[in-house]
Amino acid sequence: MTAAFRMPTPHHENPERFIAAMAGAATQVSVVTTDGPAGRFGVTVSAFSSVSAEPPLVLVCINRRSPAIQAIEANDAFCVNLLGDDQADIANCFAGRPGALAPYDFTGCTWESATTGAPALSGAIANFDCRVETSYDAGTHRIFIGRVVEALSRDAAPLAFSKRAYQALRPL
Repeated sequence: MTAAFRMPTPHHENPERFIAAMAGAATQVSVVTTDGPAGRFGVTVSAFSSVSAEPPLVLVCINRRSPAIQAIEANDAFCVNLLGDDQADIANCFAGRPGALAPYDFTGCTWESATTGAPALSGAIANFDCRVETSYDAGTHRIFIGRVVEALSRDAAPLAFSKRAYQALRPL
């Protein structure tokens, strides 16, 4: 006798347990910036990834409550600035946390204007200057996929986030 196939009952994990489990992930800390007709904005993110090398594409996820969303869309560009382990104060600044720098204040750091016009952080371990290729809403966030028009890097240790704190990564 053959058992009838039944679709599994949809199950969604409890958000608090999901967040607790995600705290174990180690992620690169970045500041995503934009500038243009819609204004200059920056926001700290930990959701950044390479998508493709040919063509060069990256993705970032930004909470839809951030005013940076509308600015990135209107400016049609963004720059992902990967932070070094000596730049936690910059991460806090663009996360809106009080500290050594005023929240969301570009004057506390040195910035260059990237090819797209987006601010590129001088001293970041990498800058990915992008034109918006596409975007999608997923849950509470907007996923931007950017076509990289310029990528710069320097040799330095990355700033990571894990266990709800900044971490310094070192070779084993």
